[in-house]
Amino acid sequence: MTNPRPQTRLQKALARRFVRLLSGSNDGNPPWLSAVAEGDEPGLYLPNQAPWIVHADFATLVGGIRALLMQALHPGSLAGVRQHSRYKDDPLGRLAGTIRWLTVTTFGPNSSTQAEAGRVNRLHTRVSGQYQTASGEAREYRAADPDLLLWVHVAFMDSFLRAHQNYSIREIPGGADEYVRLWAESVKPLGLDRAPLTEAELLSTLDEFQSQLVVSADTKEVFEWLRQPPLPTLTKPFYRLFYAAAIASMPQSYRDLIGERHMPLRVLRPITTGLLRLMRIAIGSESPIEDAAIARLRRVGVWQ
Repeated sequence: MTNPRPQTRLQKALARRFVRLLSGSNDGNPPWLSAVAEGDEPGLYLPNQAPWIVHADFATLVGGIRALLMQALHPGSLAGVRQHSRYKDDPLGRLAGTIRWLTVTTFGPNSSTQAEAGRVNRLHTRVSGQYQTASGEAREYRAADPDLLLWVHVAFMDSFLRAHQNYSIREIPGGADEYVRLWAESVKPLGLDRAPLTEAELLSTLDEFQSQLVVSADTKEVFEWLRQPPLPTLTKPFYRLFYAAAIASMPQSYRDLIGERHMPLRVLRPITTGLLRLMRIAIGSESPIEDAAIARLRRVGVWQ
């Protein structure tokens, strides 16, 4: 990894606003920076491995929207969001919680990863209820149910993978198979030990869930909120593009369920890729999280 150029004053200001939007922090550093920086141990991934490359890229902005849309198609995960989430009252707070888990798990030391998994597992113990299946059957659920964990994982993994493949200029080391195999390690502390290990297995698992997906009035309500979340005015045009790019990257079967029409992928791909590159240039190449993680890895002696 090359040394980044020092940020200009404008880039620092823009970076500070970007971090505040995603994490609520006002000082330009996310609140979980210390969880990544501290300790004298390695983590799950190194800077030249697929999950690090994918999750450090701005294409995750598209992948995150895509993952939420996909997860809402399953009535079990939808029920968990609607019945137990504060997404309407505190949307950015919920976003920050998800980003925290992703960031600490990708870049943090093993101890922080375990602690973060413990936090998520404690949250899951409070999430339970009932939902109606695609066939109309009432079914009890818990957030820690293996099937629901698996669906959330594959929807997340497929979304970040496809967003990167379509909207990033960086190659994935080892390709899609390596990303799927390595990212499967991230969910073991959450109690999921049967995640796909290849892209083919990922696609097969998604196919197995297809018959369970449904769009109800509740689903449409979540879709409408995702289409127009309460974001700052200046960010809305960017979000609308990323939302369209997320849908365009989905298979036709998911697009049919969501029922929205947008410009085709061949049109959105160069526009979205170009905008994400401009955003990176505007903010600068410095990354407090990556810098802190690399400094820790060097201190441990596993990275030069």
